[in-house]
Order: sequence, then C-alpha cells, then structure tokens
Amino acid sequence: MPLRRDSAYPDDYADSYDSDPEYAAQSRRPAVRVSFRGGLVPKTLWGRIGAGAVLVAVATVGVATALWVRSFLLHDEHFVIPTSDAIQIAGNGHLTRAQLLSVFGEDVDRNIFNVPLDERRAELESLPWVAHATVMRFLPNRVRVAIVERTPVAFVRQGRQIGLVDANGVLFDLPADTGDAKSGPEYSFPVLTGISADDPLSTRAARMRIYLEFMAALDATGEGVSRRLSEVDVSNPEDVKAIVPDQGSDILVHFGEEKYLERYHQYQEHLAEWRATYPKLASVDMRYEQQVVLEMQPGPAGDSASDTAKTKPAAVKTAVSAKVKKPVARAKGKPAVSAHVKAAGMGAQTQGTPQ
Repeated sequence: MPLRRDSAYPDDYADSYDSDPEYAAQSRRPAVRVSFRGGLVPKTLWGRIGAGAVLVAVATVGVATALWVRSFLLHDEHFVIPTSDAIQIAGNGHLTRAQLLSVFGEDVDRNIFNVPLDERRAELESLPWVAHATVMRFLPNRVRVAIVERTPVAFVRQGRQIGLVDANGVLFDLPADTGDAKSGPEYSFPVLTGISADDPLSTRAARMRIYLEFMAALDATGEGVSRRLSEVDVSNPEDVKAIVPDQGSDILVHFGEEKYLERYHQYQEHLAEWRATYPKLASVDMRYEQQVVLEMQPGPAGDSASDTAKTKPAAVKTAVSAKVKKPVARAKGKPAVSAHVKAAGMGAQTQGTPQ
C-alpha cells in the first residue's frame, strides 16, 4: 500500500522497504513490455529483412509444390482416358451413343484435365435434340455426360419434309432411323402450320403457347379431342384453325381465340345435319355467337365454285334467321346465277333466282 502523508509511522515503513535487499533488486530491474499495436511487421530493419526472407522461402516452396502437382496430374498415365467406354452417357433416348460420342472423338487417349468441359457442353447443346447437357470429370480417368433431350409436341412442315417442334418453338429433325421398328419412337401429333424457321424464336414461342393452350382446352374433360385433329394452324393468333377428318374427307374448323372445347362440341352436335344438307361441306366457321358459316368444296365446271351458308345452331333458342348469298359463278355462254340460302334453326331452303 502506498504511504500516506499523514501516517503515524512514515519512517518505519520507509526503513523496512529500504532495508529489504530483494525488494531493492526488483525495483532496479528493467521492465519488459510487449505491444501489438504496430502489427506483426517488425520495427527494426533486420527484423523486416528476416521476415521477408521467410515469406519468399514459403512462397517458393508453395509454387514448386504446385508445379510438381500440376506436372504429375498432366503427365501421369493414370489420368489418361483409355477408351470411349470411359465416357459415360445418360439421359439420351432419341440420340444414339455414337452421335454423342462424336463430340468427344478427340478426347480418347487425352489427359482428363485437358478435356475442355465447357466447350464439350456447348457442342452437345448445339445438337438439335439436346436441350441441356452436363459434362463432369470423374477421377482418375472418366467423363460423365448427362443429357436432357427436347420433348416434341407437334409435327411441323420444314419445306418438303416433316420435322418436330418443342414447347419453346425450337425446330429439330425426326430422330435417325436405326432400322429397328420396335425401338423407334412413335408420335401421335397433329401437323402444326404457322411455325417457320424464318420466324424469330420469340415469335415461334408465342405461337407455341397458343397451340398448347388450344390442345389443353380440347383435352380438359379427358375426351382426347386433340387426337382427332390432323392439322392445326396458328398463323393467325385470333383464329386457331384445325382440320378434323370426317367420313373420308377433311373439314377445316375455325375455333377463333376462345371457347375451344365448347365450339368443338357445337360442331360435333350439328355436323350430321350439315353433312346431310351440304354433302360437299369443306369448312365450318364457329367464331360467331349467332351464326355458323359453312363453306363447300369447289364444284365441277359450270357449277358454283363454292357454296356458303350461314345457319344458326339449334342450341341457340331464337327465331332470328340469317341470309347469305352464294358466291356468283359465271360460266361461258350462261348468265350469272346466285342462290339465296335462308336458314331458320337448322333447316335450310335454297331457291335459285336468275339475274
């Protein structure tokens, strides 16, 4: 304890401390202080030189070790791809193994660390059937490839040939014929028109969304209506058209841009009556709420080129009738004749009037 000025025995305490030799030696011993405020860098010149030498030695050893490891990995025979069997491929269903191995033709007998994985992945994804690919190294000497193939949703005309298209509007060819009829894929799609390779991908993708919405609406009740279509035209987004085979002939049906399944049911409900009245029925326009437009096949020379009739479906309870003129057909040496078709409900009467 420090001595107080008002202590009654100041001299006694002073004498006791001064007379103790051990205490006197400790009081004369220099104090050692360690400070980290300056960091780990030595403050003296020689200390800094020594620390720099240590760092250089450690870096040299690290670089030498890395070079040795790199040389070992790139030249040791254990890391060389021996045969094409060391390239494992999974996920391919339409593309053959030989087609995919053609991308890795230069990699057999090559060190696995010299195989450019990103380049090989890009080459695989450039194949029309490949939507996504993954290429990985498996030490010591194997390459594993995972393929995600495109899923076709429709046939599409590509010039004079028939190809395929996926939901994103990507066009690709039919898979190569392997000669095995049992293993070949079987498709049941309509032929899609209105999709062209000349269109940008964004345009094709937008039309494919219309097509998929149309097909999903027709199959919403599980009737499988889409399987009855032979061709779908999406060239006009406001009028989706489809060819429906019936009794050995094809009928073009206009579905518009909404109520696809409802309009198909109306078409099927009245098709037999329309067929009986108009045997040459070629087209049915279901876009209108109060009438249906029927178009006939072209007739022989001297007859009218086509017959067009507007009728009201029986499901619509109204007495309003529609009148439509048949297109005028002119034959050589004969006066023009037009026919008026008056339809009330589903009945129709035709009366010719010379002009």
